[in-house]
Amino acid sequence: MSELLPPKTCSVDRMITNQDDVLRVTSGRKTATRRNGRYADEGEVFELDGQRFQVSRVYRQRLSDMSEEDFRREGFENRGAYLTHISSLHGNLPITVLPAMQAWVHEFFRLGE
Repeated sequence: MSELLPPKTCSVDRMITNQDDVLRVTSGRKTATRRNGRYADEGEVFELDGQRFQVSRVYRQRLSDMSEEDFRREGFENRGAYLTHISSLHGNLPITVLPAMQAWVHEFFRLGE
C-alpha cells in the first residue's frame, strides 16, 4: 500500500521545465527528478516533446542520502555534476548547502516501452 502523501504543490506539467533536463528525459538518461515540492501522484502521466511518461514512485529524500544510482537516474555521471547542476538552477546556491536539503523524488518511465 502506498504511503499517504500531502497535497501536491504544483502540477505535473511543471515538474520538468529546464530544457537540458527535458533532453535528458527524452533521451532516456533521466528517469527521476527531485523538486522542493510534490508535483505528481503515482500513476500520473505527463508529456515532454510528444513523448508520454508515467510517474511510478513519489517519496522524500535528503540529497545527502542519494546513491550513485540516484545520480544516474537524474541523468548525471556523479554527485559533483548533479550538485553543480542543482546549484546553477537555484541562483548558484553554495554546493555545501545542498546535501542537507530534502526534496520530493519523482521516479518515472516512458510509456510504450
